[in-house]
Amino acid sequence: MDELKNIAEKAQDIIITGHIKPDGDCVGACIAAYNYLHKFYPEKNINVYLKELPERFAFLDSNGKIISNKLPQCNPNLVMVFDSSSAAMLGEAVKLFRSAKDSVCIDHHISNKGYAKTNFIDVSASSTCEVLYNLMSEDDIDFKIAEALYIGIAFDTGVFRYSNTSRKTMEIAAKLMEKGIPFWDYIDKCFYQRTYIQAQLLGRTLLTSMLLMDGKCIFAVITRRMMEFYGASIEDTVGIIEQLRITKGVEVAILLYETGKQEYRVSLRSNKYVDVNKIAVYFGGGGHKKAAGFTMGGSVHDVVNNITEHIEAQI
Repeated sequence: MDELKNIAEKAQDIIITGHIKPDGDCVGACIAAYNYLHKFYPEKNINVYLKELPERFAFLDSNGKIISNKLPQCNPNLVMVFDSSSAAMLGEAVKLFRSAKDSVCIDHHISNKGYAKTNFIDVSASSTCEVLYNLMSEDDIDFKIAEALYIGIAFDTGVFRYSNTSRKTMEIAAKLMEKGIPFWDYIDKCFYQRTYIQAQLLGRTLLTSMLLMDGKCIFAVITRRMMEFYGASIEDTVGIIEQLRITKGVEVAILLYETGKQEYRVSLRSNKYVDVNKIAVYFGGGGHKKAAGFTMGGSVHDVVNNITEHIEAQI
């Protein structure tokens, strides 16, 4: 099966993009798709646009020639979007998405309703990179494509710890490993290494966290003042929600990240039975059953109270 190649066959100007604040799955999928298509269609004009590129995944575009943070000034025949559950998540790229003659969405989010003209959505897949792998010919996946796909799968499975990791996921990962990628180095570099600033911010956040609902819920807040004090960036907050989630006895972890005056980006994680995607969708966001997010206004007290009402309803 080589559907990815067939999708791009008739298009000359192609834009590849993903959701705002791209994570490892989004970055990996975009770069893997670019490398695969460029391999077969070097004559086509293929641009990858992501507003931001997290530093820890920058090695996937080591020469800085693939990803651009400037919106391409062109009229694409085809826009391919990855790991984005809705058009609203595309940010500025939504303009190109809506104006393109053709559009394709490749994703695994359960909240994705299929907003492109052609959609490849598999909610049973661990990641968008797993969905993408299934649209490629295995024999044509080289080292650079394999490393990008592996990073995406490893990211969305929590390095193969989450329950979305299936036998098929592990088999795909094994086949990517056979391409010679130094997977052990990727795991340390992308998922476990922390800068001193990141360690300080993590410690401060854990220190000020609170248990609710008889210990079944934990929440913490990262304020703009904290970010300024440590000289931290949004990327420095990665992994903190997971440290909250693994607190013994906790079913749901809530992390609030202050984005403006009485405005917070909310990240939710659950361990066993609470469907945090339902909660996120209710508040205008989305994600997965055990990992989701959204933005909410109000005081910390108001935000947490609103969320815990929905958690209690499920518990």
